[in-house]
Amino acid sequence: MKKIILGVLFVTLFLFTGVNVLSQDIPKYDYLEIIVIQKSNNSGKVKRIKVQEQKSLEGKVITIKEIEDIKETSSLLNYMNAANWEFLDRKAISEENDPVWMSYIFRKKK
Repeated sequence: MKKIILGVLFVTLFLFTGVNVLSQDIPKYDYLEIIVIQKSNNSGKVKRIKVQEQKSLEGKVITIKEIEDIKETSSLLNYMNAANWEFLDRKAISEENDPVWMSYIFRKKK
C-alpha cells in the first residue's frame, strides 16, 4: 500500500514539475503611439508629427523631440525600424477639407 501511494506521489510530482519546465514564456512588449497629421489635399505630405509623453519611452534611445522633427512618414518608419521598434498598425481619421490624422502603433520587446 505504501509503495502505491509513494508511486502516485512521485508521478504527480513529476507531472507538475514537468508542466513548469515546459510552460511557454510570453514575450512582453512596450507599445508606442505616434500621431501623424497630414494635409488632405496635398498628396499626403506631413504637416506635423505629434508624440505624447508615454511610459514606453522611458529609458529608450529615441526621444519625442527626434520623432517630432521628422518630416516624412517613410523617414519615421525607417527611424523606428533602426531603433528596433516594430510597426504594428495604422489607423486614419479624415473628414472633408480637414487634415488627416493617422495613428501609427509600434511595439518593442521589453
